Amino acid sequence: MRIEGENGAPVSPGSSAASNSSADEMIENENQSLRDRVADLEKKVHEQTDEIMCLRSTLADVLRRISTIEGARALANNHAGGRATPTKDTVRLRHNNSDSARDVSKRASSYLPGRSPSSTQIRAKEAQYNGEEGIVKMYLRGRPINLYVPTPMRETYVPNGPSSSPPAKLKLEWVYGYRGRDCRNNVYQLPTGEIVYFVAAVVVLYNVEDQMQRHYLGHTDDIKCLAVHPNKLLIATGQTAGHDRRDARPHIRVWDSVSLNTLHVIGISDIERSVACLAFSKADGGSLLVAVDEAPDHNMSVWDWSRGERGYKLLETKCSADQVLAVDFSPVDRSTIITCGKNHISFWNYESGMLAKRMGVFENRERPKYVTSISFTDTGNVISGDSNGNLLIWQRGGNTVYKMVRGAHDGPVFSILVQKDGGIITGGKDGRIVEWDRDLERTGNVIEIPEQYGSPRVVTSGRGSQLVVGTTRNCVLGGTFTFPLRPVMQGHTEELWALAPHPGHHQFLTAGYDRTCYLWDTMAHTIVWSKDIGEHAQSAAFSNNGEIVIIGTTSGRWFVMDSETREMYSQHQDGNEPIQVLKFSPNGQYLAVGSRDNNIYIYQVSEDCRKYTRVGRCQAKVRRARYQSASSVGHSSFVTHLDWSADSQFLQTNSGDYELLFWNAGLCRQIAQTSQMRDVEWATQSCTLTFATLGIWPEGTDGTDINTCAKANQMDLLATGDDFGKIKLFASPACQQRARCLEYGGHSSHVTAVGFLQDDSRMISTGGRDTAVMQWVVSSNSSSSHR
Repeated sequence: MRIEGENGAPVSPGSSAASNSSADEMIENENQSLRDRVADLEKKVHEQTDEIMCLRSTLADVLRRISTIEGARALANNHAGGRATPTKDTVRLRHNNSDSARDVSKRASSYLPGRSPSSTQIRAKEAQYNGEEGIVKMYLRGRPINLYVPTPMRETYVPNGPSSSPPAKLKLEWVYGYRGRDCRNNVYQLPTGEIVYFVAAVVVLYNVEDQMQRHYLGHTDDIKCLAVHPNKLLIATGQTAGHDRRDARPHIRVWDSVSLNTLHVIGISDIERSVACLAFSKADGGSLLVAVDEAPDHNMSVWDWSRGERGYKLLETKCSADQVLAVDFSPVDRSTIITCGKNHISFWNYESGMLAKRMGVFENRERPKYVTSISFTDTGNVISGDSNGNLLIWQRGGNTVYKMVRGAHDGPVFSILVQKDGGIITGGKDGRIVEWDRDLERTGNVIEIPEQYGSPRVVTSGRGSQLVVGTTRNCVLGGTFTFPLRPVMQGHTEELWALAPHPGHHQFLTAGYDRTCYLWDTMAHTIVWSKDIGEHAQSAAFSNNGEIVIIGTTSGRWFVMDSETREMYSQHQDGNEPIQVLKFSPNGQYLAVGSRDNNIYIYQVSEDCRKYTRVGRCQAKVRRARYQSASSVGHSSFVTHLDWSADSQFLQTNSGDYELLFWNAGLCRQIAQTSQMRDVEWATQSCTLTFATLGIWPEGTDGTDINTCAKANQMDLLATGDDFGKIKLFASPACQQRARCLEYGGHSSHVTAVGFLQDDSRMISTGGRDTAVMQWVVSSNSSSSHR
């Protein structure tokens, strides 16, 4: 081969090779020098960024503490008799006939498909009052219900007369629970020391060290995803569509984590079903936001989120025909977006208003059914985890596998965390958290999460070497590889129905379809104890002395348990249908058990509430009078609510077909002459269909919209929970139609139970499918007087 120099003279191959080698060495040295300089500059930039972030976090923490102090002063002033103003995001005072004026963005939707307060086809009739007989007739779904007006009110009662404002208001103090069972990448540690996560329609900012929670309440339905801006102060959260599409449309909210003010509401007319996942851009300081819709086409949209109140959509494209689990921007390439999910990992390049897509190529490696998680190294390489338990590295700018680690976990890899030093931590369905070095070699550090807490759904960095872990059993854990993980927050994992406030302590019990009972302390905000009862729980009640708790199940079985030691004393069986309600008589001598089999079972209580002897059954019977057709006595549908009279002689009960019946408890006999019961004093007010609760039913209701009702112990205050995730406060009795109320959001599912602590200082509410337990401070409203 002939090689020529610049002047055309022949050059020997040996000298040419030497010359080229020398030039290559010089170029390589210069490149290495440039790389070192760039690395030094990047290190300085990162250090300055950390300093700026530290300053921001310090400022944010100061502002948060100032806000907390001001809030405490306001609360103190309120307890001292000062006027307090409800926040517009959570409270609305509704006057008669003002339903059409409610703020659309604050309304929640029913958990039942196709149902909403405004979509009922049957318009409610006005209540009719017969003054001579003292009977007010109300209608639910066109069915008349006769309610007897107490004697002192017969002459002055007007069904549509003015109603009093509730004498107190609520403020959300604490939320128990976390949504990890079906959501990903939704726990983060903020520089202020707060952990941010969500459950139901509430974003919780929890400072574990100070034992304080703050809550963002801008959403109207289930929150499904969360992203933190690179400045660590702004947060974006996306919600699902409610079944009332007009009032609870899916959208993204960008808000300030210090002030909790909403800055932008994005995609309210663009997202079809739900926001599956979202992420801020990183390389440009977070100017863009990408979101993926859960609609059939799984559309991906890129937003200039800060342009205007509604943001500006730069583009939208079909992402995948299959489920998308995660989306993220590259930290080094502004235009690179990665998505992953069922049967795919996709590499997107955003340029000139267009998105170019390249599918990940697995070549001769096994193709996983799901790519379950993604993250980035500090050099821009992509790390993915899949349903086979493997980890793959995809080189920056490419779409082929650079390196593979087989069997990183026994089952799907749920989370990949790349730390500042380049080390990697992964969490899998096998319940293990594994540490790797930057070359994906095991360091030997492994955490085995106890089965009771579930598998690690998300692993993120806490303070120092701390890890914060969200699990599939709705727990948030904190710890290190040296010190064991401990629960920071726990919650129920399936539908929640049972609630029982303790009669003597600041405690309450909850139980649900996850077969677990929790006893909570409202002052310490912790679990006192938990117990797996082995069956779906439907109802619960404390004995009057608080020493015994009764748990009713969906199988008709109910358990007698010591409320301190959790010892099971006995179990009983009443039918095969769910035990809907349990309640002790005021004198403690009887227990009433309301079943879905239409019957109420009465038990005599003895031996310090440890022994139960059945007295009888209040049931539906058919009697045939002479020369008359058969007539029914007792409930013809399942029992929903019951109350004891103050003297422990009588019961009032509601059923699924909107009946209000009265019973002589000792005789287990129905009282046919209901007019005799008009002046009976009731120890509690949990029945939703009574004269005292006529005003809680909104116009157009269908009779099943209100699930629960409870009267405060010392105050004339009534609380309700409905199918639309709302809690309402009324003055008690609420006997005027469409009584004035205060309305509160937070739950994203039907509110299954509400109850006041024994001193009325707090109210507890439980959500059904949202599995959330919420604790509200009850404060006197100086603008309303007690009655």
